[in-house]
Amino acid sequence: MFYVPRFIWKRLERGCMTGLVAELNLLALSHDLRRERTKFVIEYFDHYFHHHNVYAYQFFLFELLNFVNVDRQMYLTDKFLGFGFAKYGPRVLSYTQDLMKGLDPMEEIFPKVGKCTFHNFGPSGTIKRHDALCVLPLNILNQKIFVFLWFWFVTVAVISTLGLVYRLATFTPTVRHLLLRSCSRLASSEKVMGISRRCYIGDWFLLYMIGA
Repeated sequence: MFYVPRFIWKRLERGCMTGLVAELNLLALSHDLRRERTKFVIEYFDHYFHHHNVYAYQFFLFELLNFVNVDRQMYLTDKFLGFGFAKYGPRVLSYTQDLMKGLDPMEEIFPKVGKCTFHNFGPSGTIKRHDALCVLPLNILNQKIFVFLWFWFVTVAVISTLGLVYRLATFTPTVRHLLLRSCSRLASSEKVMGISRRCYIGDWFLLYMIGA
């Protein structure tokens, strides 16, 4: 029966990769200890071969949730600002390049001056209404914050999208072989190809993460 040392089992409970790699990434690890850890990884992988799909799909699910998260945040922010946030960044850039080009989009969404209505009691006890202009100094800061947020959301969304495209590509055997070959330079291409063909997506993912 395959024996998992207690200290490694505790790490496996916290995270598969943390438990498997253990101290293998330490440069000062002795040769004997490194060989022992490597032997354990090989035995573990051989014993639990074809049993890592759930771990891989959970990881892929959270990659998808990263994209969904940023997409929903952009939508909710756009809705909160009266659907003026979707094109906020490009409009600000366009206006700064030509200050005579229409209304400042920052002033449109975050005005620094607004109309206010005050009510107070007159001499006869009736309520009197006064219209005035109120300065909104906080919007000076909001204008800059939401410009930064727009570019931040777009950057994260682009990175998340590229990550999903990359993840979809890894479902093809050819891409998986090339990636596994890139992190196993000491092995022959034929041997890597043979291992890659036998691996499920979860087994390949675990091997690739260990190699990376």
